[in-house]
Amino acid sequence: MDAAVLDWANLLLRWVHLIVGIAWIGSSFFFIWLDLSLAKRGDLPDGVAGESWMVHGGGFYHAQKYMVAPERLPEHLHWFKYESYATWISGFSLLVVIYYFGATSFLIDRGVLDVGPATAIAISLGMLAAGWVVYDLICRSPLGRNTGVLAVAVFVLVVGAAFVFSHVFSGRAAFVHVGAMIGTMMTGNVFFIIIPNQKKTVAAMLDGRTPDAAWGLQAKQRSTHNNYLTLPVLLMMISNHYPMTFGHEHNWLIVAAVLIIGGVVRDWFNTRNAGGRGARVAWQWPAAAVLTLGLAVFVSAPWQGGQALDEAKMVDSAGAFAIVQTRCVACHAAKPTNPDFDKPPAGLVFDSLASVRANASRILAQAVTTKTMPLGNATGMTDLERRQLGAWIRAGQPD
Repeated sequence: MDAAVLDWANLLLRWVHLIVGIAWIGSSFFFIWLDLSLAKRGDLPDGVAGESWMVHGGGFYHAQKYMVAPERLPEHLHWFKYESYATWISGFSLLVVIYYFGATSFLIDRGVLDVGPATAIAISLGMLAAGWVVYDLICRSPLGRNTGVLAVAVFVLVVGAAFVFSHVFSGRAAFVHVGAMIGTMMTGNVFFIIIPNQKKTVAAMLDGRTPDAAWGLQAKQRSTHNNYLTLPVLLMMISNHYPMTFGHEHNWLIVAAVLIIGGVVRDWFNTRNAGGRGARVAWQWPAAAVLTLGLAVFVSAPWQGGQALDEAKMVDSAGAFAIVQTRCVACHAAKPTNPDFDKPPAGLVFDSLASVRANASRILAQAVTTKTMPLGNATGMTDLERRQLGAWIRAGQPD
C-alpha cells in the first residue's frame, strides 16, 4: 500500500481511536464512581441498593441503582457498549495499518526473532485471541472467587504475555501488543460478559421471570477489571514515543511496574469515591511516587554509560559517518529506499556529518542505548557499530 495512504489512515484512525477511547474511559470511570458513591436510605424503593445526587452543568441529577432489576422496564433504556466496540475496532485497525502493513519495519526485529511478516502477523493474532481465552478461563475458574488471588493471576498473565512479546517482536511492537491484549480483554468483557448478562436480565423481565443476581455480579466483576486496567493500557498506547521504555533490555519488567503503579493510583480514586478517608487513602500516592521514581532509575540505568571500547576499535568522524550512511539512510534520506516511508521519519536526513552531529543525542538514544533504530534492525547494524557510534558521540564527536 502507498506510504502516503498509510500515513492518512494512521492519522485518521488514531484520531478516531482517541475520540472513542475517551468516550469509553469516561463512561467507565463515571459508572465506577457512581457505584461507589451510592448511599443507602431507609425510604428507598424495594430492590434499590442506593442513590446518588449530583450537580453538573447548572442542574441536579438523581440516580438510583437496582441490584438486579426494577419491577418493570422503562420505555427508554440506554446501553453503553458501542464506545468499547469502536475503541477496539479502531485500535485493531491501527495495529493492521502500522504493524501488519509495515511488519518488516515495525513488527519484526530479526535480532529478536527471525521470522517473515506472515508468521509474525499470525503470532500476533493468535496471542491476542489466546490472551482473552486464558483471561476468561481464569475468571471462570475457582481463582475468580477470590478478588486478591484473581488480581495476582491476571497480573501474572499480562506480565507473562509481555515477556513473550518481548522475545518475539520488536520492543515497540511488544509494548503495543501488551496494550492490544489488555484492550482485547476489556472489550471481550463488554462483548461476551457484560452486555449478554444485561440482555439476559432484560429478557427474563420481559418473560415475567426474576433475573438471576449472579448475572449482575459477574458483569460488575468484569467492569471493575476494566476500570483497573485502563491506566496501564493508556501508557501502552503512548509508549511508542518513549524508546527508554520499550527499548529497555528488560521491558517486560517495566510493564509489570506500570500495572502496579496504575492499579495503586486507580485504587486511590475508587477508595476515595467510596468514602474512604484517613489511612485508607493516605498510602496510594506516596507509594505510586516511590514506585515511579524506582522505575525511572531502573529505566535510566542503561543510558548512563556503556561498555568500554578498545582504543583500536574507536572510530573518528569519518568512521562514525560511514556507520550512519550504511545503517541509517535507508530511512533517513531525502528519498528513503525503505518502502515503508515516502519521506524521512521525523524529517531527519543524515546526508552530511553536520546533520549527524546536530542529532547526535537522538542517535545515541535510539541506535545505541535502546537499540530501537534502525527499525527492526533491517540494515543489520552490529553491536560493535553501536558501541563505536556511542563512544564517538560520548567523546564529543572528535575528528
